[in-house]
Amino acid sequence: MVAGYEVWIHGAGLEWQEPVARTICPVEEHDGPCEVPWGFTVGDDDADDVLVLKLYTSAEKADEIVRRVAPVVGDRRVELRPGRPGEFEDLRIQYEIESRS
Repeated sequence: MVAGYEVWIHGAGLEWQEPVARTICPVEEHDGPCEVPWGFTVGDDDADDVLVLKLYTSAEKADEIVRRVAPVVGDRRVELRPGRPGEFEDLRIQYEIESRS
């Protein structure tokens, strides 16, 4: 089943967007859509900065992406969470449009 997932990267600020993005989409300018609709936001954690990678995909693919992201961010804690309600409408629409092609 396809759903919204969040990859929380603790201790990572916005400067980590580019290296994390390249784990999902190695070529920034490419033809066609990305395999997995994705985007970034900032998490709400008082302890440290949290970069949140939003995904709209299967649980298996989300797990695979976590395994790709972890080595890129070094010793920062990477945590997969279910998506928060209302956070994935844009990615859901993107997925529906692209899966029809």
